[in-house]
Amino acid sequence: MSSKQNFFAVIPARYDSVRLPGKPLADIGGRPMIAWVYERACQSGATESLVATDDERIAQVCAQIGAPVEMTSARHSTGTDRIAEVAERRGWDDEQIVVNVQGDEPLIPPALIAQVASLAARDSDAAIATLMAPINSAEDRENPNMAKVVVAKSGRALYFSRAPIPWPREGGVPTSYRHIGLYAYRVRALREIAATEPCELERIERLEQLRALWLGLGIAVELAVESPPGGVDTEADLVAVREHVAGLR
Repeated sequence: MSSKQNFFAVIPARYDSVRLPGKPLADIGGRPMIAWVYERACQSGATESLVATDDERIAQVCAQIGAPVEMTSARHSTGTDRIAEVAERRGWDDEQIVVNVQGDEPLIPPALIAQVASLAARDSDAAIATLMAPINSAEDRENPNMAKVVVAKSGRALYFSRAPIPWPREGGVPTSYRHIGLYAYRVRALREIAATEPCELERIERLEQLRALWLGLGIAVELAVESPPGGVDTEADLVAVREHVAGLR
């Protein structure tokens, strides 16, 4: 296990997923998905790990596995908004680092949770930190469920999209990167994002990080120290994760 760092890991979890309802409670190797995510958050070296949800079914399962829960409003449209409510309730300082560990990433390596928190701590000018990994197949590049990111020389994100970016106008296959859905926020950024309505880009792409870019917040990005297995967006993803877990036994 990693040594303790000064960050909190919060796992936003909602029951009413459009593509896969009840996703946090889906069985993976005899355990609910949320248990896998919580276990990895605890192994990251976070000062504290907890689940933020608006659903009693998820809260009950968390109680069974010993995961602390914060019940949040059902009105939140994103995990970021849900975590902002937790930060406000707990009175966390503006510069406190909070990592959003998405509840549909049951195989996320704990090292990546620690890495994104460390990136935020090292880059004090960044409001948010996140990670990326190379895309190695045309199928992934074209997959709208896999967000892509392009990054400036400064290490700041320029844009995120579900479309293949950058687009090779003259042909060929450019180097491109998938966005790994881990975010380390300073609480001041959480507050600013939560106080702002979703912008048009966010609504079009269905990517909440575009609200932060639209607000002009700096998002630091670096290559992940390891490439994580995919998350769970669809039934096919869930089958793939179950097969991966079964293969580890």
